[in-house]
Order: sequence, then structure tokens, then C-alpha cells
Amino acid sequence: MSDEDYAYDEASGEWLPASELAAKQAGADQIEVRDAVGNLLSDGDQVTLIKDLVVKGAGQTLKQGTVIKSIRLTGDAQEIDCRYPGIKGLVLRAEFVRKR
Repeated sequence: MSDEDYAYDEASGEWLPASELAAKQAGADQIEVRDAVGNLLSDGDQVTLIKDLVVKGAGQTLKQGTVIKSIRLTGDAQEIDCRYPGIKGLVLRAEFVRKR
């Protein structure tokens, strides 16, 4: 028998080695963000808009095919944070973009 400590996993109701439980919880904290066609997005990716989007508060419309560079993922699985000239604090829904 090993000298490793065991911890109770409330999700599964089992006693697991502490190192295994920590690895399992670290993996659960990662949120997968997928674009309109199912590609996995990550920080720094370039995306293309798949439809025209009216930006509220900016008085601008982003046209289909517009390239957005260097996106950042938020804590939400459906939102990405990005920059675009003339628009500050732009947050797009992942369902309206496609990975480039």
C-alpha cells in the first residue's frame, strides 16, 4: 500500500489518491470554446465572422468575412473577447465566428 493521501471526490462519491483528484479537478476547470463549425478556439487565434453583426452602442456593422485577430477567451464557453479598430470592449458570441 502506498503512503499517498486519499481525498473524497464529491462528484463521483469515491475516495481517490490526492494527486489524481487534483489532476481531475484541474482538467475540469478548462472550458472548451468552439466556433460555429465545431473547431476548438484558443487564445491568440484569428477568426472570421460568418454573418453581419450590428454592434450595439458603436453605431457600426461588422460585415461577414471580417477577420478578427488575436482573440482572448473569457470564462464563458460561448463568448470571446477581441479588439477591432474603433470599437472598445468587443465581445462576440462563438456561434458567429469561424476559426481561420
